Amino acid sequence: MLSLALRTLHTRWVTFVGSFTALALGVGLIATMGLGLAATLEGPQRQPERFAQAPVVVKGNDTLRVPTEHGERTGKLAHPQPVAPETARRMAALGPTTEDRSFPVRADGGPKKLVGHPWSVAAFAPYTLAAGRPPQSDAEVVTTGWARPGDRLTTDRGPAIVVGTLAPPGGGRGFEDAVFWTDARAARISPVVDQLVVAADPAAVRAAVGQDTSVRVLTDRDRRFADPDPERDSEALLAVNAMLGTSGGITAFVSVFVVASTFAFAVAQRRKEFALLRTAGATPRQIRRTVFAEALLLGAVASAAGCVLGAYGAPVLAAYTVEAGIAPHWFAIGDATWPFHLAFWTGLFVCMAGVVAASWRAGRVGPVEALREAAVETRIMTAARWTSGAGLLLTALGTLAYALLADPSDLLHRKTYISRPMLLIVAFALLAPVLVRPLVRLMGWLPALLPGAGGMLIRENAAAGIRRTAAIAAPVLVTVALAGSLLGTTATLNEARAAETRQHTTADFVLTGGAGGFDPTAVERVRAVPATEVSASAPTAVHVVEEGVALIRSDARAVDPAALARTTELPVTAGRVADLDDNSVIVTEEWERHTVGSTVDVRLGDGSRKPLRIAAVMSIGTGNNGAYITPANAPGARVDRIDVRLAPGADAAAVGSALAEAARQAGGRVLTKDQWVAAEYPETKRTTRMGLLLVLGIALLYTGIGLANTLVMATSERAGEFAALRLAGATRWQVLRLVAGESLTVVLAGAVMGGLVAVLNLAGIRAALGLLGVRSGMVIPWDALGATAGACAALAVVSAAVPAGVLLRRPALL
Repeated sequence: MLSLALRTLHTRWVTFVGSFTALALGVGLIATMGLGLAATLEGPQRQPERFAQAPVVVKGNDTLRVPTEHGERTGKLAHPQPVAPETARRMAALGPTTEDRSFPVRADGGPKKLVGHPWSVAAFAPYTLAAGRPPQSDAEVVTTGWARPGDRLTTDRGPAIVVGTLAPPGGGRGFEDAVFWTDARAARISPVVDQLVVAADPAAVRAAVGQDTSVRVLTDRDRRFADPDPERDSEALLAVNAMLGTSGGITAFVSVFVVASTFAFAVAQRRKEFALLRTAGATPRQIRRTVFAEALLLGAVASAAGCVLGAYGAPVLAAYTVEAGIAPHWFAIGDATWPFHLAFWTGLFVCMAGVVAASWRAGRVGPVEALREAAVETRIMTAARWTSGAGLLLTALGTLAYALLADPSDLLHRKTYISRPMLLIVAFALLAPVLVRPLVRLMGWLPALLPGAGGMLIRENAAAGIRRTAAIAAPVLVTVALAGSLLGTTATLNEARAAETRQHTTADFVLTGGAGGFDPTAVERVRAVPATEVSASAPTAVHVVEEGVALIRSDARAVDPAALARTTELPVTAGRVADLDDNSVIVTEEWERHTVGSTVDVRLGDGSRKPLRIAAVMSIGTGNNGAYITPANAPGARVDRIDVRLAPGADAAAVGSALAEAARQAGGRVLTKDQWVAAEYPETKRTTRMGLLLVLGIALLYTGIGLANTLVMATSERAGEFAALRLAGATRWQVLRLVAGESLTVVLAGAVMGGLVAVLNLAGIRAALGLLGVRSGMVIPWDALGATAGACAALAVVSAAVPAGVLLRRPALL
């Protein structure tokens, strides 16, 4: 039987090529994503940079360590502890020491992330002078190459002239944009000592530190923890891992979806062939064995080809993530082999699974089917398909209802709103034969009323060949549903965050600080502007241990409660903002303990432990409400935002000008309320946005290929139908218009189903926001939906018309 099927392969080569292409590309995508994920699991061993030549570095502690019942939990302090003067004196007794200070600098025309240091620490990188000389006076600086000797700089630390430039160790791009002042000038700019280089025996330094937990002693490779943002590589890899994990999950889903649909349709197209084999004496078991053997052979070859494609595609993916700024510049594909195994066996499994149900239907084909020429297909919806489709639909709706009742905020998490549409997509795909027929008849109702038989034939052909129609609509369904759900959800959440911020802010102006924020003098200048009410706030963080196990970090703001009440309307559900004092905190309902009057054990931004009474409780909202404490509980926090409300009758233009001048002197800027809302929440995070674009790009490309495959396969089997139309008097162009119109109708039906899936998902998001107290609308990305449906329509017309045109070149009598 298998040899007979193989010898007749040339008669159905289009179906074979279509199935092979779909599977090979699907496996290639899975292998590509798998190789990318494997490359994120282990990064290079980063070596010290700023202090590569330092013998010992004593660094102020920046890590919170909390013992729990299940071991020690750690977190990053919002305000790292400095090196105390007493510690510096003890270190000086052991040997020569060099004080290091790091502080943000804003220079007109300079890099965005510019940092200042004292000159004496440059030798420990070691930096080398590439031009010029060291700084010798307060007004002289040396830069890391972003400015040249002789340049005059205007900075928020005062004017300066560049007298030298540094070359980074080993050349290359360097690890920071820095400006070096004399040690004396740097000490006046930032009196706090962040780190101390000690030229002494490490054992002696550790003995001198003893049990002092306010500092860490760093030697050898641990000196990298004294570098700026030492965890940036691991954090970048984590972001890439999350993006590729999400993209890989969606890609695997789309691949499995398209491959299974393509293989099932390919087997269904061969009903007449199976009927002829049955007439020749083949048993149902032989038919099923033949289908399985063909699928196994095709699956093995196509999966192997897909692995080869993945090996070439993975470096392209890595280059894209680096170029887009998502991954570190050194990110590259490694030599992991497990992604190839995963992709190969997944492809083979999906291939076999895709023909299981179809093979059983093939085995039930009776010999009389060989005489059947009717185009109307019967019994498309089997009991198993009904059960699976209805079950998945009820599961999707049931889990949505449960989430809304139990924890609405969970629906706003990226992993949740990206994965949730999959259940609905599969459910709608399984129920497509039931949904497509009424949709096609509805959309073809008006064209069918037009003069001529074209409109009627388009409607009836699409409604009669329901298996073909459902197979063509499936790729459109998944593409439109993903585009609408993912882009619509992010747009809806962005709008919700902006609306939430707009509702909570009653200030007329918002001043945002520069690199170093606002110092006390700058804040007082703003307070001195007449006819205003001013509320200055500083970013910080607090940690709490929940359930005795988890150390939870909450972003917080240090505020004056009286001033806060005049410029902000917090979404308080219990308690009062006015009750906030130095012994209390305002929390959200997301905290484990959130009862007004109860006490919560808090670790402040500098790591100190303090019990605070809960003064008020806020709703969770979109998750950005955070916590509020007083400045006394945020030592080291620097004001970065000042909310200003106009007094009744104040001249807004005059006040705005005065505020702009005060902000300019501090390196900040003044924005109106609406400008600040737009600037604060313009779009989703870069990694999330790039990940979504990657997902949608791959989905659109792959489902487009799947759509083209299915249409070519379906159209190539309609030679007899086209010949009948030609014999009935239809011209070649009439038949082509018929094929194009039918394709457009089916694509529109798939787009409607995909849009319905997207609307259901967005309705769930909107309901969750409403339960969380956020008043905003549902954003439907009509432009993305239109572009996706338009691309599918154009591809469908071309993919159907080209093979139809080839078939119409044959004489009609054949």
